[in-house]
Amino acid sequence: MEGNENQGSGGGEVLVVASKLKNYIRDKSGLNTSGAVMSVLSEKLRTLCDNAIENAKREGRKTVMDRDFT
Repeated sequence: MEGNENQGSGGGEVLVVASKLKNYIRDKSGLNTSGAVMSVLSEKLRTLCDNAIENAKREGRKTVMDRDFT
């Protein structure tokens, strides 16, 4: 969907709040953040979540927990 701020360049939904991330980077470093960062970071989050989901399933749980991300 063209012009949809919730869509990443890879077609997946953006999983991060852009304003919060941009503010964090600006406050931490004084740097600006490219809009393309949201899509890249969302893909990395999907990968982390997919791995955590598999860890929870492997342990027979229906809840993803913080320990599943390690």
